[in-house]
Amino acid sequence: MQHHISNSIFRLALGLALLLTGNPLAAQIRVLMVGGGGSHDFNRWYKQEDAATLEKGGLATVIYTDDPATILGHLPNTDVLMLANNQPIKDSATRTAIFAFADAGKGLVLAHPAIWYNWRDWPLYNFKLVSGGSRSHEKYGAFTVTVNDKKHPVTKNVPASFTLDDELYHYNADPAGPGIRVLATSKNEAGVSHPALFVVKHPKARIIGFALGHDAASHELEAYRTILRNAVKWAARK
Repeated sequence: MQHHISNSIFRLALGLALLLTGNPLAAQIRVLMVGGGGSHDFNRWYKQEDAATLEKGGLATVIYTDDPATILGHLPNTDVLMLANNQPIKDSATRTAIFAFADAGKGLVLAHPAIWYNWRDWPLYNFKLVSGGSRSHEKYGAFTVTVNDKKHPVTKNVPASFTLDDELYHYNADPAGPGIRVLATSKNEAGVSHPALFVVKHPKARIIGFALGHDAASHELEAYRTILRNAVKWAARK
């Protein structure tokens, strides 16, 4: 009898502790990260580094794929779709499913290569989900990123400005698209600024565009890691 009471008290205490501290397993965000293509080491910086950044502390569970044919099967069990690829997604059913995912109010993080104008045969991707895109970038080198919107959850605990070596993307918003809310900008040596971090004003989905991410200089930077974790949390409505 005493043993039964002790077990009951233990379970009650455990339940209270989980209620007060949060159950990491229950809170994990399911992220599908898509990589692959050219000009970047996707396995090193996305599959390894970014996945570890997101899984730290139990924030998320990450499934990484560089095979677009697997996207369709994973989407029903995904909270946030992180596109970091510049290889084609040619399957029409997969394209339709990605738009349906957004229309269902889910979250998307469009990282570095995914905000490029990659696919001439899929203009609706850039028009609807990126609200524009990049067709060029500065030569790889140092530049400064400045946070424009310090009150947005994605910029929480991010320095007001920071410098890194990366490709400064010439992202330009499509004036006919849904529009963007700029959270941070990158400025080149000539003083010209381009959005480095932005929210796409999709009518239903939560979409973050994140222009940084060429190699170690960004993926291992604490400001980058903070933005990435914040972006996934916000996109997942956590």
